[in-house]
Parts: sequence; structure tokens; C-alpha cells
Amino acid sequence: MSNISIITVSYNSEKTISRTIESVYNQTYQPYEYIIVDGLSQDSTVEIAKRYEQKFKEKGIIYKVISEKDNGLYDAMNKGIAIADGELVGMINSDDWYELDALKEVNEAYANKCFDMSFANLNLVKQNGIVILKKAQIRKFKTTRDWNHPTMFVRKEIYNRFQYDNNNLYADYDMFLKIAGNGYKIITIDKALANFSVGGVSNEKSFAGVVKRIKLRYRNYRNNGFSRLYIFESVFMELEYIFAFEYK
Repeated sequence: MSNISIITVSYNSEKTISRTIESVYNQTYQPYEYIIVDGLSQDSTVEIAKRYEQKFKEKGIIYKVISEKDNGLYDAMNKGIAIADGELVGMINSDDWYELDALKEVNEAYANKCFDMSFANLNLVKQNGIVILKKAQIRKFKTTRDWNHPTMFVRKEIYNRFQYDNNNLYADYDMFLKIAGNGYKIITIDKALANFSVGGVSNEKSFAGVVKRIKLRYRNYRNNGFSRLYIFESVFMELEYIFAFEYK
């Protein structure tokens, strides 16, 4: 059995935080600890989160709610990782949520394959309610195309070596490439383990937004030592993204 730490970063998430917390609380394989790192929300996010303290305590799950000024999403993630004590660390944002057996699947995969990082299939939930399944896959060439951050679990030992770059808008992609590029053992789990609410900066539909995403992806590849040919992969990923969300 593995000790799993879950981290949720929140800011003004009163409309969605309960769903996220409940998805952690109701896991069939319970986490070792659950850490919520809030960036001084101006709404009732922290109040809602603190209502669950007793419920988690009764289950024997360490439950921490921290609310303080941070320097953005990835800074808050790094704060959570720094205080996490589990052998494995998973991240679920405050508008996303886990499937009921997510941690059970991760624990079984870790027991059987002892990975450094795992990720799984992901349900992409559009604002109109349409759900698109994004499959997890490891290709012969390294790419973030089939990688799904809300389903990612990483050994704490790896996170002790790498931090999320708070100056990088796509620091989650950068983290994947750092881990993949350093030869760590990565596996996929062929089940949907989480639900991702589609929206935000990464969903800008303007031409400028498209170009920006391509440049950011390509920069992450180049900064991690990948070939200039990855400009084509960056463009292909964007075209695939546009097709998935504009025509479904």
C-alpha cells in the first residue's frame, strides 16, 4: 500500500471546491493526506474547505487548508509539494474532480509496476456538458500530446529534484518533459481517473491565442533539449486541440 498525498490549489473557487473535495473524500482507496493551498480567496472558498476538517479527521486522513498570498498557480503547487509527506503526489485543481476509484487504480499500478510517474485517461468536460475522453498514451517519441496533468501522480522523491517554473505559463508541460527527458519510469493507466473542466487561458480561441500556445509549447520542448523539429509537433497539437473543442 502506498501513501498518497493530494494537493488542490484554489482561488475564489466557492462554486466548485466542494465537488473537488468530495471527490477526494469519497475515494475507495483513501489518501494519506489532502492539502488545499489557497491564494487568499476573496469569496467563501476557505470557509467551505474548512467545513470538511472533521470529516477527514474521522477517516484518519491528514487534512490541511492553507490560505496565504502566492505568486500564482505553480508557486502554490510548489508550496503544497514542499509540505507533502506521501510517497506519491497527485494534483487536482479546484474546478476538477476525481473518479471514485482513481486512487485505488493508482495504488494498484504502483504496487505492480513501481513507477516514477503515472498518468491516465481524462474526461474533458465542456461548458455545454459534452464529455470528450482524452486517452493517455506513451509514444515512441517524447511528447506531451497524450499526457493529462489532472491524472498525474509522481513520486515525491522526483518532485524534490524538480519544481514547477512559476514564470512558465505551461509549467505543467515543462514538468512532464523534465521527468520524461531524464529517463524516469513513466506508465499510463487505461482508465479515466479524473474530470477536467474546459476553460481558462489555454482555451483562448483567437488567432493570437493559437499562436501563443504554439510558441509556449515549442519553447518548453526546446528548453528541455528537444529538436527544432518539435515545432511541427507543437502545431499539430494545436490543430488537434482546435478540432476536439470546436467541432465536437
